[in-house]
Amino acid sequence: MSVLVLTEAELRACVGFDQDCLDAIEDAFTWLCEGKVEMPPVMHIEVAEHRGDVDIKSACVRGLDHLAVKVASGFFDNPKLGLPSGGAMVVVLSARTGFCESVMLDNAYLTDLRTGLAGAVAARHLAPGKVRTVGVLGSGAQARYQVQALRLVRDFERVLVSARDAGRTGAYVAEMSEALALPVRAANPEELVRESDLVITTTPARAPIVEASWLHPGMHITAMGSDLPGKQELDPEILRRADRVVCDSRSQCRAMGELQHAVSLLDGDGAPTELGEVTSGVAPGRQSPEEITVCDLTGTGVQDTAIACLALSRARARGAGVSIDS
Repeated sequence: MSVLVLTEAELRACVGFDQDCLDAIEDAFTWLCEGKVEMPPVMHIEVAEHRGDVDIKSACVRGLDHLAVKVASGFFDNPKLGLPSGGAMVVVLSARTGFCESVMLDNAYLTDLRTGLAGAVAARHLAPGKVRTVGVLGSGAQARYQVQALRLVRDFERVLVSARDAGRTGAYVAEMSEALALPVRAANPEELVRESDLVITTTPARAPIVEASWLHPGMHITAMGSDLPGKQELDPEILRRADRVVCDSRSQCRAMGELQHAVSLLDGDGAPTELGEVTSGVAPGRQSPEEITVCDLTGTGVQDTAIACLALSRARARGAGVSIDS
């Protein structure tokens, strides 16, 4: 048996912000709705003494030749050591034999990419058709990936950003102004929300940073920072006031998304729709220009399998990577 080892640089050359990658992530949500996915709960390991944690996500999709197991870490003192706070690797197994076929040493690139693309899938179906201003809370990797992926589904004219660290905010403004060739400027959270047609929250906050009183008709919020118990970016009243609340997985969002702070919304009539129900056509997307919509994203193992399978296919077609005997 041989195992294909792929580096981050090789994976970046294979997958990125393109239509096929976007469609692969949209398909992943549809597969969930169609009952084609075996996806265990997230395995979470706390490493409290080093302000870190490790998450393991996976999913097997009926009909696919491969499945992925993703190991991702977040160690938030790493920047003091000159290291990024997040890291990850993906192991791709044969769905027929269970043997390892590829090890993807992506340093969280595939996670960042599929997460950004998931935000674009949400925006494709839920954001207003005309978006002038995008507001981004946070200045890290997802503050970049979400906006870059968004360009696949919406045109926009400017970006507002708000983050706690002035230096990182300044770096974001400079970098993204050049990358997007659009005006990007810093704003306080209230100004950002009130002026934006689409707001993306990308922080590790554990208390609300967006207030319900700032909402306005027609806006959309994609909240993706809350992905562990205790995390929270939105005032729970936002979820109650919104005309539509969509989530990637009701069970995951109950445990670790924004919906963990508004669990009552998950029970009874009017429970949040899963994004796969929207992508599959079982439930509608945005229904009027005046709707306020929210999408709660926690990141699912099926997204990891979808992007890893596409990356492996493209890598093999390019002759990328190094094969080693296992």
